[in-house]
Amino acid sequence: MTDPWARPPQQPGTAPGPFPQDPSQPSAPAPQDDSSLPAKLKRIFSDPVSVVLVVVIVLALVFAGLLGTELYARNRADTVVAGTIECVVQDDATASFGVMPPFLLQHLSGHYDNIRIETAGNQVRDAKGMKLNIDINDVRLEDSATSSGSIGSLVANISWSTEGIRETIQGAIPLVGSFVNAVTTDAGAGTIELEGALGSITAKPVVVNGGLSLQVQQVTGLGFTLPREAVQPALDAFTERLTQDYPMDIRADSVEVTDSGVVSQFSTSNASIPKSQQDPCFAGL
Repeated sequence: MTDPWARPPQQPGTAPGPFPQDPSQPSAPAPQDDSSLPAKLKRIFSDPVSVVLVVVIVLALVFAGLLGTELYARNRADTVVAGTIECVVQDDATASFGVMPPFLLQHLSGHYDNIRIETAGNQVRDAKGMKLNIDINDVRLEDSATSSGSIGSLVANISWSTEGIRETIQGAIPLVGSFVNAVTTDAGAGTIELEGALGSITAKPVVVNGGLSLQVQQVTGLGFTLPREAVQPALDAFTERLTQDYPMDIRADSVEVTDSGVVSQFSTSNASIPKSQQDPCFAGL
């Protein structure tokens, strides 16, 4: 007979099953989840290389933000200053601030330095063919009852071509303008010659009362020498209208005749910036 309590025979290739776990015994602890944010931060800051990389990334982001803000502020300031000059001289202009000090620091303090401006050279008001290069320093924007601030130093170097002089005189001086069809210069003598079909006018550019004047040296017509008084009043009115009505008391310092025209320097110092009510060109400041 077969023993009913006997264990059944083990099948080939079958391993004996594990003993059932006693439910009264505690189970092994489940592995902790290391994907949480605190765990990740702990791993990062426990590694010196990771710390350095984090610092570098943060500094790079801060620098990129400051650089973007600096470039935007500079571009905006360039546009405002150029627009002011364009309104004053009635020609296209470009403006730029020096690399140092940073523009954001200047803007926060309201104190600006190292500003360069250049006009296109088409004209300065009614003076055709005139070009400006301007250096401005020590600008302080401080609004008051009488001004929008002050300019410590402004120096403008002006070049005026012979073709521009001819075109300007033709359109601005009655009688004399219609007579002139060419302008030449004599750098050695420091004179310019207004030439026409019937004669010529030789004049010497000089500084008078903070403006430029064309002092007549000789007038000839039909082969005869004519009195300078015949044309001097017309030239005086012409140059006064062109060079003696600039804002902020900008005045002529020097003038020189070159082979291609006339160059001069105008400047002002410790000047008040007009308010928009006094000069609409400065409203943007």
